[in-house]
Amino acid sequence: MSTEKTLPYLLIERGIKMGDQVALRQKELGIWNEITWAEYLENVRTLSLGLASEIGFKKGDKLAILGDNRPQWLYSQLAAQCLGGIAVGIYQDAMGDELIYYLNHCDAKVVIAEDQEQVDKLLEIEDSIPFVEKIIYYNNKSLRKYTNQKLIYMKDLQVKGEAFDQKNLEFFREKTEQVLGSDVAIISYTSGSTGDPKGVMLSHSNLIQTAFSLAEVDRMEEKDDYLSFLPLAWIGEQMMSITMSLCKGVAVNFPEQPTTVLNDLREIGPHSLFAPPRTYENMISRFKLRIDGTTWFKRKVYEFFKPYGNIVADAKLNNKKVTFTTKLMYGIGDFLIFSAIRDHLGLSRIKRVYNNGAPLGEEAIHFFHSLGVNVKQCYGATEVCGIAFVQRDNDMSLTSVGLPLPNTQAKISEENEVLIKSPGQFIGYYKEPYIENSLSDEWIPLGDHGKLDDDGHLYIKDQLKSIFTTLNGETLAPSYYENKLKNSRFIKEALVYGKNKPYLVSMINIDMANVGRWAEKNQIVYTTYADLSTKKEVLQLIEKEVARIMKAMKTEAKIKKIVIFNKELDADDGELTRTQKIRRSYLEEKYQSLLEGLYSSNGQVTLTYNDRNQNDVNTNLEVIDLDTNKEVA
Repeated sequence: MSTEKTLPYLLIERGIKMGDQVALRQKELGIWNEITWAEYLENVRTLSLGLASEIGFKKGDKLAILGDNRPQWLYSQLAAQCLGGIAVGIYQDAMGDELIYYLNHCDAKVVIAEDQEQVDKLLEIEDSIPFVEKIIYYNNKSLRKYTNQKLIYMKDLQVKGEAFDQKNLEFFREKTEQVLGSDVAIISYTSGSTGDPKGVMLSHSNLIQTAFSLAEVDRMEEKDDYLSFLPLAWIGEQMMSITMSLCKGVAVNFPEQPTTVLNDLREIGPHSLFAPPRTYENMISRFKLRIDGTTWFKRKVYEFFKPYGNIVADAKLNNKKVTFTTKLMYGIGDFLIFSAIRDHLGLSRIKRVYNNGAPLGEEAIHFFHSLGVNVKQCYGATEVCGIAFVQRDNDMSLTSVGLPLPNTQAKISEENEVLIKSPGQFIGYYKEPYIENSLSDEWIPLGDHGKLDDDGHLYIKDQLKSIFTTLNGETLAPSYYENKLKNSRFIKEALVYGKNKPYLVSMINIDMANVGRWAEKNQIVYTTYADLSTKKEVLQLIEKEVARIMKAMKTEAKIKKIVIFNKELDADDGELTRTQKIRRSYLEEKYQSLLEGLYSSNGQVTLTYNDRNQNDVNTNLEVIDLDTNKEVA
């Protein structure tokens, strides 16, 4: 076996050394089915041989994967890489035009799709994806009668791969030994929050060295459990579910369905989580719903011990000490209530949870630490394998994203942009020849406005493209205000606007679950999201929430007008990225007349958009003028 460290090398090593130990678990029909490292390797081997013998898949070819988090996704990616091929993850909810863009941009030769739903999406655009020669599916329900010659059932391909192996015993070993650490392992697409997604080429060495660097900071152990529920097309999930698992022997668990994630999270009780802010914001919303609906006694117990949790969190986040009395009272509170809350959230065994992809609000960080959950801000980008900075357990902060990973360097440019140099930095963007050569000696610009303190801690203000100057000459980061707004359990999403304007305005999405529960408690009848969001009582509720948040903010620039959207922002409409971040420039362009209208209207503005049937929808929305409201207590 070659000693070149690649993902196939690590899989073969695990398959030999840890053959009978659990590598993966897949929940089906309520039962967790275990897959050993030896079985993991065997599935990859037979699929790899099938790809080579039946399709002629070879080094440099691209294999795209479309589906939910399943063991078959991992088999597909590793099978392609064993042959020197390149895996390309595609978000499972991507639709027509998106699929055409991704598949044509990466020149995918093969697509591996989960089921009938994904196959149908591909067949609908078949004439628009000329590079795709074969579509392999692994859930054959309702697909047996399909006759398209491009379709192959994964198990049939694996059977042919096994037969090929009998006549070519050295083929698999020879192919895997030809894969180099410097070879491109994956093309991972950026979120596209500021433009078209770019195909980031990452090598085996990029991924592996980043995983080992993170493991130097936070010890990952064999048999630790990790729940893989965020899209595997996201670089953060790639790093944990595939690379970290192969590097450190972590067992990866896959939920039964996206809708069962919360229950499955609680059953597994993973040791680590790696997720963007939306995941943790949803956890807090779920907790607040639960605490509102619990018994009077339990609520009073939580309220009694909550101040001690707050003191402990404040000490942890500011490197302070706590008194013996506080430790004692916190310990009692942990026994009586905090441990039960962690268990309810699925965090009973958690060692650390990483927040990545965007800043997590200060209040949210404080909340988790008050419960004894070790939330760690980290920072990176697809171009550096998703992570380059992480907070250390003994050096936490509400506002920094931590220190560089081992072997990573950082500096700030004259324009205040964060620049990174690390073993994890990408080879280049696919099909952008001006940087196709190795970037190993280059400083990589990450597009964010940042500041480094004397101890090396990094502070991120916002994306450079997002920062704007008001008419009064103030330079502001809109995400700071948006995160403050989203700390309200009644606000799910917000866009703050104000470039070259006298004051700030915002359009807001309510949180359907929390506002809906509030409405029911107050006997407010509603039918749909649109109906609920336009109720007079809901407008008053959000008005008070925003006014309260603005009053507490220690900034001169305030949001003075808001409008509540009567539709949820949607990734399918291009308004959010597939990782649920707002696409700011797109939203500002799409809803420019509404945003501009907030500066000229004191009554209503008109929301205009196309529905799913491409029909024009015009709706008048109430403008809430916070500047003329009474003081909020």
